[in-house]
Amino acid sequence: MIRRAMAAGQAAASARKAEDIPVRIMFMDEARFGRISEVRRCWAPAGVRPVALAQVEREYSYAYAALSPFDGELISLVLPWVNTEMMSLFLGEASRRYPNEQLVMIMDQAGWHKAKRLNIPDNITLHWLPPYSPELNPVEHLWDDIREKWFSNKAFKSLHAVEVQLVEALQHYLSSTSELRSLTLFPWMKL
Repeated sequence: MIRRAMAAGQAAASARKAEDIPVRIMFMDEARFGRISEVRRCWAPAGVRPVALAQVEREYSYAYAALSPFDGELISLVLPWVNTEMMSLFLGEASRRYPNEQLVMIMDQAGWHKAKRLNIPDNITLHWLPPYSPELNPVEHLWDDIREKWFSNKAFKSLHAVEVQLVEALQHYLSSTSELRSLTLFPWMKL
């Protein structure tokens, strides 16, 4: 299934060569970040037991991201919900960021990704990952890294503080394309 999507990206690239429009293959996903703290192991001096605050506040924001593992390019938005309207907003932003490229976006089959009301810009083609296969989506590695490095062992006073931390993390990866590439370019992706 994923090879078919990659092949479709190559076919789109071949078709677009005649028109001289570059094709960019991107993987897309969303993740929920909130005020329920995640306690993880950490380093501490010998004989010192680390203390981490635990917090259970059910307030969330959602990060949308699409990345190109081949060059480390990232598009991201922090939005209040996951639904068709927010997905359309994200696709519109991706289209605006790459107006002169055809985007082949590979994603899971969430209901809002396939909704009839979804507005898909002309320069974006959607392809689906097989059901129940998050391990095939490199964006999942980005979420894991953000949770480990930016959110573990932290308690936030407000949802705004969560969003500020999330934006800071995403901006870090926007400016660190080589780190993002090494995190997300799987060996089977070589074209």
